[in-house]
Amino acid sequence: MTERLYYQDCYLREFSARVVETADDGRRVYLDRTAFYPTSGGQPFDLGSLGGVAVREVIDEEDRIAHLLEAALTAAEVEGSIDWQRRYDHMQQHTGQHLLSAVLEELFKIRTVSFHLGAETSTIDVDAPSLTPEQLDRVEERCAEVIAQACPIHITFEDASATLELRKASARGGTLRIVSIDGVDRSACGGTHLRTAAEIGVILTGKTEKIRGNTRLEFVCGTRALHRARADNRLLASIGRALSVPPEQTPELLAGLIEKNKSLEKTTQRLATELARREGRELFLATTPDADGIRRLIQRGPIDDAMRARAQAFVAGEKSVFLAVCDQPPSLLLAASADSGIHAGDRVKAAVTASGGRGGGNQQLAQGSVPDSAALAGAEALLR
Repeated sequence: MTERLYYQDCYLREFSARVVETADDGRRVYLDRTAFYPTSGGQPFDLGSLGGVAVREVIDEEDRIAHLLEAALTAAEVEGSIDWQRRYDHMQQHTGQHLLSAVLEELFKIRTVSFHLGAETSTIDVDAPSLTPEQLDRVEERCAEVIAQACPIHITFEDASATLELRKASARGGTLRIVSIDGVDRSACGGTHLRTAAEIGVILTGKTEKIRGNTRLEFVCGTRALHRARADNRLLASIGRALSVPPEQTPELLAGLIEKNKSLEKTTQRLATELARREGRELFLATTPDADGIRRLIQRGPIDDAMRARAQAFVAGEKSVFLAVCDQPPSLLLAASADSGIHAGDRVKAAVTASGGRGGGNQQLAQGSVPDSAALAGAEALLR
């Protein structure tokens, strides 16, 4: 059994231990005791070194903890060193999550379902269909009050059979490790935590999204929150400079530019369609009828609104057929005049089906797609 030193002292950075077992040619190491936290409860594992060898992963195997190393370890006694910057960041995020979850329940009776500590941001899933900006503002402000009060955080070990008044009941029996924020929260937790709420620094909430009837809330704490706020401020300043307005005026200006762009896109699309129709009529007049008296034209290019408008304008003339072929993605469009004797939908469906594709349409306009260039060549040959 591995003695978990981080249970008693989350601030322990260095320790000595005895190697009790190795595996995987010395790269998987088991110690009699360790300060390395393994992945558990939504919190990632610690990094650092054992005997000067880098620790790449730490795995909880119930009674013992496995340390996966970058190279083989042969020593019987080792000195361990924790990557403190990573550990302290995890302590800020995890303790911040306890406070955030406690405040959500305190203010709005919203329970936390799960927690995930990510490399850049963390998330909690809560049992609410949504969270309003006004609710999140109140939550952040209440968290700031607790942080400003520097409420002490205690770690105790208590019997599960006692009345523990936990925020979330634990299904475990025996002795439970309880993490308490004075006057705010009591939770059963095996993670690493801070000594006072003041060390959380600040809790900054982010985006929300619906997840299977719950709401996932993104957040950052401490130094991560500082980095996020700094990046956001610099981004807003750069956008303001690019638009030659103060940052606070950028939302209104951007909204106007977006509407203007939408209007320009509609105008451009309308003009492109009108041009394509004109091209279609001109191509019809420039195309010589074949021996059957039918004007046939093949064009290669993307099958977009302009191509469809060109094709329809071409077959608006008598006895005419227009075939469009697109290499990427492999697809075809066939248009036929009402007096051409050709049913575009039937022809396209037969051609693409024979080539392993799918498609169809009506008598005058049809479209289909095929798996690859070889199939495209086969379908084109059938439609010529």
